[in-house]
Amino acid sequence: MGDQLGLLKVTVVQGKRLVIRDFKSSDPYVVVKLGNQMAKTKVINSCLNPVWNEELSFYPTEPVGVLNLEVFDKDFLKTDDKMGHAHLSLQPIVSAARLGQILQVSSSGETTLRKVVPDSDNCLVRESTINCVDGEVVQGVWLRLCDVESGEIELKIKLSGAPVAPSR
Repeated sequence: MGDQLGLLKVTVVQGKRLVIRDFKSSDPYVVVKLGNQMAKTKVINSCLNPVWNEELSFYPTEPVGVLNLEVFDKDFLKTDDKMGHAHLSLQPIVSAARLGQILQVSSSGETTLRKVVPDSDNCLVRESTINCVDGEVVQGVWLRLCDVESGEIELKIKLSGAPVAPSR
């Protein structure tokens, strides 16, 4: 296991246009994984546009991994139904944090460090900006759910205890 990169706070904000997995709706929850760490949100009953606003904490390590999430429909008498999955590389936010530290970005106010575009390393719906806000590195993202007819999940990601540049 590599060096710890600080504290990663992932806020699962909301879902939009999630798929129906029960008779008329779904009871969605989100499972977020980083390496062998896992956390999940509460279940929102009978809702295709749920708002969770739940903060989940992880401790990323080198090498920087990928944040994976899966959405499920809670069922009481059978296995929970899959409602899609998505992933996001954490390399851009860790690199931006290192850049901010090297450039000695002010710990007050807001500074844009980097933009991330949709590609094969992520499930981004649209371009995302990584900012330094009052000393924390923050990225807001909308992720498109894969292997499902529709659905998007909004996350807010904060990395604190900014990583130092790797030693050579």
